[in-house]
Amino acid sequence: MTVAEATPEIDIDAIEHPSDRAFLGHPKGLGYLAFVEGCERFSYYSMQTLLVLYMVNYLLLPQHAGGVIGLDWVKSVYGLDGQPLASRIFGDYTALVYLTPIAGGLIADRWLGRRATLIAGGLIMALGHFLMAFEGSFLFALLALIVGVGLFKGNIASQVGELYKPDDIRRAMAFQIFYIAINVSVIVAPLIAGTLGEKVSWHWGFGTAGIVMVLGLVLYIMAGPWLPKDNRPSKAAGATKPSEPLSRQDWLRIAAVVILVPVLAISLLTNQEIFNAYLVWADQHFQLTFFGTTIPTSWMISIDAGMSFSMLVAVTAFYAWYGRKRREPDELGKMIIGSFFTIGGGLCLVMAAATQGDGKIGLMWPILFHLFNSIGFAHILPVSLALFSRLAPARLNATIIGIYYLAFFAANYIVGTVGGWYSSMPTTSFWLFHVATAAVGLVAFLLFKLFLAKRLMGGEPVSA
Repeated sequence: MTVAEATPEIDIDAIEHPSDRAFLGHPKGLGYLAFVEGCERFSYYSMQTLLVLYMVNYLLLPQHAGGVIGLDWVKSVYGLDGQPLASRIFGDYTALVYLTPIAGGLIADRWLGRRATLIAGGLIMALGHFLMAFEGSFLFALLALIVGVGLFKGNIASQVGELYKPDDIRRAMAFQIFYIAINVSVIVAPLIAGTLGEKVSWHWGFGTAGIVMVLGLVLYIMAGPWLPKDNRPSKAAGATKPSEPLSRQDWLRIAAVVILVPVLAISLLTNQEIFNAYLVWADQHFQLTFFGTTIPTSWMISIDAGMSFSMLVAVTAFYAWYGRKRREPDELGKMIIGSFFTIGGGLCLVMAAATQGDGKIGLMWPILFHLFNSIGFAHILPVSLALFSRLAPARLNATIIGIYYLAFFAANYIVGTVGGWYSSMPTTSFWLFHVATAAVGLVAFLLFKLFLAKRLMGGEPVSA
């Protein structure tokens, strides 16, 4: 029996609002938000899957690069070309889409409210995807996507937490369901948009992402009655809220957020490299031909997403079973466990590079990498997002969720630079570097748990 079931106040609320448990025992709004986020992530991961391959194999080739508006200026700024330039552009793009959610959260919290901000972001994202159909507008398309994701992303994740009362233990499970929807999209996006892009036309892949984004936006507008009350400030609220100071506990929670961001960034480097130099490595050196048919390189992302989805479900089920017998690890405990698996996954890539020889790399070591890395993912990301949502002061919820994505900004920015080393660095050393960053994340999580968690969070972290 859950706490929500055992508390009379919650039971009364559930009777008054039957939709509170209409979706797998959760509010109906969670189903809508998960599906809308799935559409947005389909569009995003279609871009993430195709972007480096598109640049390396097509756009940055001499016969095409000349038609891209502003590309010569970008080359002069970076002083790069070819694969290193593709990694740098990809890294900056994927970093900035995780920086702009802070601005999107501020816009929603202070002026427009979440819904208007999110809808504007979805429209701008769709425009960016459709601009990818034209080679000349490539950089403008990336700019539109950066702005659109910033307005969209934090403002949908923050609504998940607000579907629940502060003491409702379903909150952490809700974020795991939310991540499952994301992982389904990551599985499907390479199979549909990736295959269309590599086998039919790059622009077909990007266009499909735009269409799915529009469908998600329409669904979000239709789902309005089942979503949390919008946070658009009224004139009266605007006159009083800015003068209300944050409490000491609020500042302690913000301090915890600020400390956790760089730790998360370091722990994410190996995972984020999957979409950058890893795809180039797979395209050049993996054995992807079976029975005379070569599968698209982008399908490696589907393999990773399939593993992530399976391990997310498996880890959730394991701790549901484990929690009935023993005390379940807290959030930081799970993050520490996840870091060990991330290190193990990175070592699989080291082994793949070290044992390659003169032929192609078989998929045994890459599959093991995706397995271990996905177990690490299941222990770190959903739990950390739930933790940030819990730490967020009520009137800064969307802003704090935006700050959470600074970890992805930092990780992707670093990966943009590190990915460029792939062309000039021994492959074994390249992946050993990633193993070392995972080890740094492990040590940082451990130190945070031992010395800072109680002081900054006012007690033991909330169990997820």
